[in-house]
Amino acid sequence: MAGVAAVTAAAGLLSLAGCAKMDAALDRQWMVVDFSPNTTVATALHVRAACSHIQNTPPLPLPGKQSVINVMYGVSYNTTNSSPAQLAELQVCLGKFKSVLGVDPEDTGDEGS
Repeated sequence: MAGVAAVTAAAGLLSLAGCAKMDAALDRQWMVVDFSPNTTVATALHVRAACSHIQNTPPLPLPGKQSVINVMYGVSYNTTNSSPAQLAELQVCLGKFKSVLGVDPEDTGDEGS
């Protein structure tokens, strides 16, 4: 009987660990930068680098192939651990560039929509 209880307890702990990982994956948030239609790859990369210094708000990796479309729609920042002040700092930084039209906050609940 004690062996069954130990196995049940171990299975319960493993399922809780799995839930924690699932919750962490579901809690991801990021901001996607919207660029004006005539923005060059060089300008988008410059904006990405210029605003990459904000603590807890790193840029997400770019797609492997850096075409105009991939870069213009691929510049985003991981905001999962960002404070409201850091989000505001990112928006102020991005707002300094004429080529930036705005940002779209996203989270894992938005994927696929």
